[in-house]
Amino acid sequence: MMTEMMNDRRLLKILHILSQRPDSTGSGIYLQAMLREASKWGHENYLVAGIQCDSPLELESIEAASCRYLTFGETGRLPFSIVGMSDVMPYDSARFCTLSQEDLDAYEASFSHRITEAVETFQPDIIHSHHLWIVSSLTRRLFPDIPMVTNCHGSDLRQFQNCPHLQARVLSGCRRINAVMALSCGQKANISKLYGIPPETIHVVGTGYNDRLFVQTAKGADQPVQIVYAGKLSRAKGVPWMLRALSRIDERPWHIHLVGGGSGAEMAECLKLAEQMGGQVTAYGAVSQETLSGIMRRSHLFVLPSFFEGLPLVLLEALASGCRVVATELPGVTELLGDACSAGFIDLVPMPRLINVDEPVQEDEEIFEKNLREALFRQISAAGQAPDIDLTPIKDRLAAFSWQGVFEKVQKIYYQVSLA
Repeated sequence: MMTEMMNDRRLLKILHILSQRPDSTGSGIYLQAMLREASKWGHENYLVAGIQCDSPLELESIEAASCRYLTFGETGRLPFSIVGMSDVMPYDSARFCTLSQEDLDAYEASFSHRITEAVETFQPDIIHSHHLWIVSSLTRRLFPDIPMVTNCHGSDLRQFQNCPHLQARVLSGCRRINAVMALSCGQKANISKLYGIPPETIHVVGTGYNDRLFVQTAKGADQPVQIVYAGKLSRAKGVPWMLRALSRIDERPWHIHLVGGGSGAEMAECLKLAEQMGGQVTAYGAVSQETLSGIMRRSHLFVLPSFFEGLPLVLLEALASGCRVVATELPGVTELLGDACSAGFIDLVPMPRLINVDEPVQEDEEIFEKNLREALFRQISAAGQAPDIDLTPIKDRLAAFSWQGVFEKVQKIYYQVSLA
């Protein structure tokens, strides 16, 4: 099939653009998968991304000569930290909501310089950017005649709602992007509503996981039950509520592996709660995909207590690794799991009411934590009796979300907009 399509379609020069580090978040994993899969098909890749000046970066999926980085930090082109698409990132970061007008102008001017250099050097056939946000809008305004597609990752929708003073700057370019790629049907509807982008230009392509890295192995019946959380250590991800809920479970032995970074007071709050739980918690910080896959293969249960997600890639990784799941009942989660939501190894916790997109209403916090504790107790108890689960109910869902399958959908969109 790959050979037939390559004979029918010309190979493309693809310029990939991400405004933050391409190695530390879900959007970075997504971008690297696109680089890897595009290369397999014979396309030529070039990358523009942001990095911290004191954190050099090497990516396995692309040669250093095909990358142009915008450096942030004291000795970088921009004197402040990388501006994160989430307010809490797994590394030191600045927030869009606190940037001055001077900072924003410098941010746009610096990315404009890097992107223009890349276009003049590489002469791309198509531009593939990530996030419906400032840099994607800027790119469209700079190069209105180059076909362009953009992935929405969910964090951009949050920024759009929380930074109304930046909306005009974002909409001026994003409404003219040739095709937008959404993670889910619910996200597609939100994009169209918030941005005023016609639904026919928004395509649901989903997300993927590395099906060679995240695989099921025998868990073993050893106590305590091994639990894993992987994501930012922040309130928006529900981590404090998860840790407090776990601390109230003493009927069954358990141990949680806390994987992920963060910054500021929110990470400090999470780590303080973890420290109070003593030897029942192991905090790793940010780890590689290889290390995460090893932790998941050894774990019985994965927890996703988040208040805001697009289509959570890490949930696919956990399920493919044979983990039971406790997750909040987010639209992206239910769309991802489909009929498998009723499987006995999946527990979905009702969402509290929210303000500012991802902050629980205070009077709902107690019942949310109670529901989370009950779901965790059920799955911890079940894992103690049946360590290994039968993935048959989720097998078809997992097969649909390999990176190869996702890229084939993306590639069709490339051709659709580049040959129009």
